[in-house]
Amino acid sequence: MTGIYHRWLRLGLGLLTVGLTAPAPAQTPLENNPKAILDEAWQIIDTHYVDPKFNRVNWQQVRRDLLSREYTSKAQAYAALRAELSKLGDPYTRFLDPQEFQALINQTAGEFSGIGVRLKLDDEQEPPRITIADVVDNSPAAKAGIRPGDELVSVAGRSTRGMSLEDASRLIRGPAGTVLRLEIRRPGMTETLPLQLTRAWIETQVVDYALKREQGRAIGLIRLQGFNAHAAEQMRKALQSLQQQGAQAYILDLRGNPGGLLSASIEITRMWLQQGRIVSTVGRQGEREVFQANRTALVDEPLAILVDHRSASASEIVAGALQDHKRAVVIGSPTFGKGVVQAVHRLSDGSGLTVTVAHYYTPAGRDITRKGIHPNLVVELSRAERQALPQRATDTTPRRDPVYARAVEWLTKALADRRQKPASNQSRTPVAPRTPG
Repeated sequence: MTGIYHRWLRLGLGLLTVGLTAPAPAQTPLENNPKAILDEAWQIIDTHYVDPKFNRVNWQQVRRDLLSREYTSKAQAYAALRAELSKLGDPYTRFLDPQEFQALINQTAGEFSGIGVRLKLDDEQEPPRITIADVVDNSPAAKAGIRPGDELVSVAGRSTRGMSLEDASRLIRGPAGTVLRLEIRRPGMTETLPLQLTRAWIETQVVDYALKREQGRAIGLIRLQGFNAHAAEQMRKALQSLQQQGAQAYILDLRGNPGGLLSASIEITRMWLQQGRIVSTVGRQGEREVFQANRTALVDEPLAILVDHRSASASEIVAGALQDHKRAVVIGSPTFGKGVVQAVHRLSDGSGLTVTVAHYYTPAGRDITRKGIHPNLVVELSRAERQALPQRATDTTPRRDPVYARAVEWLTKALADRRQKPASNQSRTPVAPRTPG
């Protein structure tokens, strides 16, 4: 990603990207013609798309239509391709122009050139405002004093009033070493603060953790914000640190986590689950691939997983696997419900495609598409409670976070029950009954 860590932009972390495919070179007669990219993209969909019926679209006719038109620019060809892809009725099979595609690659790589902020759209204000959700430690934004909760008033000389997150992202992106000017406004202030920052190369920190002392217990709280290429490594370090600090139980907070790399979700689940199936995928021709735990779990202490309606994709794989195996209790509100897998394909002009290539199922065979993961313990938050949620693990308290408070309550009981059981029965964490419905 280049500029902002997109928590809500569906450029990549909302996908289960399973690899990067470089296409065959375009044929020489068409190499400077936009039609070359259209045909290249058409071939990829024709070969890999999970639905061989293409949502009842005559895919051969689509190719004839695309190549029969004349295009005065690549932008015009891109628009035509997007229009044809929309007929598949699949929001996850999408065309990305070169800038969008590079943002996706940087995002899933977990490294970016930018200022080190994560943005969100505060749509409970009128008109909606773009605010700072989080700031990467030691980033240009952190060094400039930007804080979570600050409003982004202008970026690169343009007001953000009415601006989308995508547009704000494009303005913030840029090569390391280049200068970015912006204005922010602190909560409760009327004056704006003009800032000048120099973009830098940053590793995205998607794991935030702290050891909490609750009701006489040492509880390791881990917030995972995405599944990029560094997520598993950062999760491992967090678990090792919390173990050394004496954590007796864990809370894994996946709220607002839109997903990411399939491989990262499997690696992270293996840190919590000693054995058993994690997830299975079924492709276009019914081919099945099963991913298993491999006896490399790092911890076996009681675990609570926090989710909400924005927990999607890879988040649902982790929560679904640990719930099915009764390794964890899931607490919060039902998740997003994204049960499909995408592959990423680079096109010869630097643009790309994300293509749905498989469906996935939890260990119990659940298809969570449009259903989501239903928590064992449902805790719905009011608008005011959602607005007041802490952004950092170190700031989280039961008073400010009812979902976290419910997890602490459950873990306290789980630890008490564990102490009363014989040592031979301590490998399995007790789980609350599923909520009906």
